[in-house]
Parts: sequence; structure tokens; C-alpha cells
Amino acid sequence: MVQAIALARNEDGIGAVLGVLKQQFGERFHTGASIREQHAHTTTWIVNQPPDGVVFAQSTAEVVDVVRICAAHKVPIIPFGTGTSLEGHVNAPAGGISIDVSQMDKVLEVNAGDLDCRVQPGVTRTALNTYLRDQGLFFPIDPGADASIGGMTATRASGTNAVRYGTMKDNVLSVEAVMANGEVIRTASRARKSSAGYDLTRLMVGSEGTLGIITEVTLRLQGIPEAISAASCSFPTVEAACEAVMAVIQYGLPVARIELLDAMVVKAVNSYSKLSLAETPLLLLEFHGSDAGVVEQAETFGALAEEFGGTGYAATSTAEERSKLWQARHDAYWAMLALRPGAKAVATDVCVPISKLAEAVVGANEKAAELNLIAPVVGHAGDGNFHASLLIDMDDADEVARAEVFVSWLNDRAIALGGTCTGEHGIGQGKRPYLVKELGGAVDVMGAIKRALDPDNIMNPGKILP
Repeated sequence: MVQAIALARNEDGIGAVLGVLKQQFGERFHTGASIREQHAHTTTWIVNQPPDGVVFAQSTAEVVDVVRICAAHKVPIIPFGTGTSLEGHVNAPAGGISIDVSQMDKVLEVNAGDLDCRVQPGVTRTALNTYLRDQGLFFPIDPGADASIGGMTATRASGTNAVRYGTMKDNVLSVEAVMANGEVIRTASRARKSSAGYDLTRLMVGSEGTLGIITEVTLRLQGIPEAISAASCSFPTVEAACEAVMAVIQYGLPVARIELLDAMVVKAVNSYSKLSLAETPLLLLEFHGSDAGVVEQAETFGALAEEFGGTGYAATSTAEERSKLWQARHDAYWAMLALRPGAKAVATDVCVPISKLAEAVVGANEKAAELNLIAPVVGHAGDGNFHASLLIDMDDADEVARAEVFVSWLNDRAIALGGTCTGEHGIGQGKRPYLVKELGGAVDVMGAIKRALDPDNIMNPGKILP
């Protein structure tokens, strides 16, 4: 495992808080080793740093109580949703209390006429869309994992639909949050636009629990499209596939999803999901709209793809076939693990301008080969975001060291190409060294905001800021 920086512990304060919380929350407060380790577990290679206790909160009022108790003793607080984060967000480098909001899982309000809803943070995206389906509505952000809405908001998550529907920052209208002093704030109304003061909603979206704990989220919704069509198309090279993506964007074709799989991923997906796709770079697409509209979009893409050597183009509007294709894409993580049984998958997360996507992906493939690493690539090609997933033997110290070289190189390369070290996973602990390289003095402004809102540094310390 990769070591994470440990911070100084407030042993006296932690001891006092453990006693108070045990008395107040009884069976919903836990200090057992296994559950504490579970609440520091993420799908990452960063070492597990467990909290000292875990509280299962059931209301905003209970979150307020925990925050005020911890604030009085200057004890760290770490929010926890479903534990699907990838950069050590839920680790407790200074110890402290994990507030698990998974039991705060109610859909509080749906305003179908206004295309919005209000939910508690523990609602998962799958549960929300199941709830909304009968009303002809859906929430479009799909990060792959069945993450909680609170966690998706806190990390400014994205996913396969971002090319059409945007990311969490585009789909959160307002949040309710408990700040470091225990005060509850609501950042905005349900109005679709406002010029009322600072945009605190955008400040909280992506703050990763370092400014406050999100206890409600008001979301923008979409109507379920009249028709949906999925398509796949193979290309001779990654460059050709990326050039086709640029052509689609420049043409203004309103694709809902456009995903890139390199040849190694296609091979893995064929084996895992029992498909028979040509084992060359592949684009998976989805079109949303009217019956006539999706047919036109699919035909237009087919014509564009031919110009870049696209072959085997096939489109379908059959729900079963669409689901099979996209389930295979979502299962790509498990499919890639099967390429090297026993290995740990470490997902990188860079994003570059679309015009630089081919250069970045080809460079990543070449660097992995140079370092003798297995690093299949999948990407949300429509917005320049891709993941090289390193398959690592964590017991091989030399291989882990080479993997660290690769990750560092890739982050630096993305920044040099005008991109970012993280398109959707967030900073957490893993990406902190690259934030200053990417944003420079803007990080000092972030630090000033953090100190103003959390002067005792109790809100998820050790994340984002150096």
C-alpha cells in the first residue's frame, strides 16, 4: 500500500468525545476495529487510516449534535456515504469520528413540474432513479459505482453521461450543510438562476467534506427520453477513435454518452461479458431524443466514423441489447482485474482538452510499456476524461514504485497539456501533491476559505490542501 501522511492526534479530545457519543448514540455508535477499518476503506492503494469511532446519523439534527460535540473538543470529523471514493477521502489521518450518513436515505420532495427533487445525502443514485422512474424522470449523473448523492456532491462526481448532461456542479441547485461550528446553512433556493451573493452551492460541491457536512441536496432532474439508441464502432487506432470524437463534438451531434475503450479493455470485456467485439480501440455511444431524432443521430455518427476508419458500426434501440452493452462497460473494472488475477487495480483520473486526448492516451500507453506495467485505458471521451487502470502486484515493491512513477508522470503530463490531474475522482489524499502544480496561487485562496470556515481544521483534515 502507498503510505499516507499521518497528522497529529488530539488524544485527550478524542477520548472525551468517544465517551459522550457512546452515551448519546448507544448502538448507533461503534468503536470496533473492523467497522472502523471499513469506514476508512476505499478502492485505492493508499494505506487504511481508520477513525476512532463511527456514528450512524439519521437526521440533520443528529449531525449537528456530533459536529458540536467534536468542535468543542477540536476532534476531526470525516463524512462517509457508501465508501466508493478513490483518493483516500474517508481516511482519518488524525483519527476522529466518522459520520456515516447511509441511514439518511430519504427522497424528501419531488417537484415534477419544476424538474427537481430534494434528497438526503445517503440516497444512492440507483435508488433515486428507481424512485423517479414512475414519474417519467431520471437523474443523469452516472459515475459507475452506486455512490451516494452526498458523496457524489462532495467529490463533484461525473460519469458516462457528462458529455450531454454535465457533472454534479451542473445538476446541484442547492445544498443544506452543517458547518464546522454546528450551524446549518442552505446555499440557494430552487430557482433555476440567481445573482444573490456568492455561489456557495458551487463552493460546497467538490469540497470533499473539508468545509462542512452535506445533509440535503436539491437536484436538477431530466425527463426520461422518448427514445434511446446505443451504438458501438471499432477503429484501427486510438488516434482514429479520438479524431472521430473530436469530429462529433465539433459537428454538434448531441450524444448522451461516448466512451473510449482501448484494445486491451475490449479484450477483457469480451471475455468477462461474453461479447464478440473486434479487439481494437472501440467507441460506445448512446443517443437520447425522439424516435426520429435518435435514428438521425445514429446515422450521422456512422457517416462521421467512416471518415476515420470506423468499422463494424452497429446501433440498437432494443432495451435488452442496450443494457447488455452498457453493463459490459460498467463491468470493465472487474473485467480488467481478470486480465491479471490477484492484482490490485489502481485507477488514474486525468482530463485533458479533447484536442489533446489522443496524444494523452497514446502517451499513457507508451509510458506504461516503458515501465513494464499493465495499464488498460477507458475514458469518457466526449469530455477528454480517461482512466488508465494499473494492474499491480502490491507485494512487489519494485512494481509499486514503477506504478508511482507512472501516476506522477501522467498527472504532470495532463497538467502540461492544459488539463487536470482529476476529472471526477477528486483530490482527497492521493492528488494533493498535484493541486498546486495545476492551480498555483489559487490553492492559497482555498486555504484562506478553509481557515475562515474551519479555523480548528476539524472538517476532514488532510484532504485537498497541502
